[in-house]
Amino acid sequence: MFYVYLLKSRKDRRFYVGYSADLKLRIKEHNEGEVEATRHRRPLDLVYYESYKVKKAAQERERKLKHFGAAYYELLKRI
Repeated sequence: MFYVYLLKSRKDRRFYVGYSADLKLRIKEHNEGEVEATRHRRPLDLVYYESYKVKKAAQERERKLKHFGAAYYELLKRI
């Protein structure tokens, strides 16, 4: 399985979108400072995730969410 996830920083209350094949490990990496993009925003909480059987589908969903278009804002409304 592949996962698209949304993290929220407790420090600045901003969101981070990513994808991974191992969701638990990836969140651990974010919170231990191993991911440069979120290192300065720790601690982070997982607020949402979606699962996909196909890697390409997860990558496409992540891309749509990261471009802050309608998909991103619709997701924020739901959560």
